[in-house]
Amino acid sequence: MPATINLCAKIPVDLHQRVCEGKEQTGQTTSQYITDLLTEYFKLKENGGNEIMTNGKTRTMAFQIGEDFFQRIKVHLDRESARLGRKLTQREFVLGLIEQALAEAEAQADAGDEADTAPVSPGEAPEEPNEEEDQTEDTDQR
Repeated sequence: MPATINLCAKIPVDLHQRVCEGKEQTGQTTSQYITDLLTEYFKLKENGGNEIMTNGKTRTMAFQIGEDFFQRIKVHLDRESARLGRKLTQREFVLGLIEQALAEAEAQADAGDEADTAPVSPGEAPEEPNEEEDQTEDTDQR
């Protein structure tokens, strides 16, 4: 067992009540419960506040965007946060867009209509008809 030391702090009454309720729900002693809370807090802090990062089953995607585009996104997030009555995070916004695009692409692939529909990926450009071929076809038909 690691060495221990006493920790004493005055906290607001409502926070104390929440701690008491939490420790009762877990069946832990106050020492065990506070130790677990502080350990979890510091793990979250080490991982940038993201609990998911601690399970080893996530990957990071990072990319840079232009300042103007970034400002447009910020304005949109502020507008959506006001509309929703809660903060819409960049992460939530981007993951929502990715999920939506993947769902559409997967539905399209399942339907077997990939060749007959508009591109799903923004990087895909529809093929432009070759003007020379169009002119050749017109002259051949005369």
